[in-house]
Amino acid sequence: MSEPTPEDVRVYIAAGLPCTHLEVEGDGRHFFATIVSSEFEGLPRVRRHQRVYAALGERMREQIHALSMKTLTPSEFAA
Repeated sequence: MSEPTPEDVRVYIAAGLPCTHLEVEGDGRHFFATIVSSEFEGLPRVRRHQRVYAALGERMREQIHALSMKTLTPSEFAA
């Protein structure tokens, strides 16, 4: 199985979570994502991250070694 690109990870997240802004950087093993979604409204950071992990599913265990993320609501991102 080849290592995913940042674009692959972006597509995986976008397919499972509606985002208004999504940036992913990385080197094939370690990634950093800025994710903006209205689904994060009212959720603490841990629940937001769990939502992203759910969108990635098995890829988080099998393909993506590490993912750091900043999860924001649209109003938090605009501020």
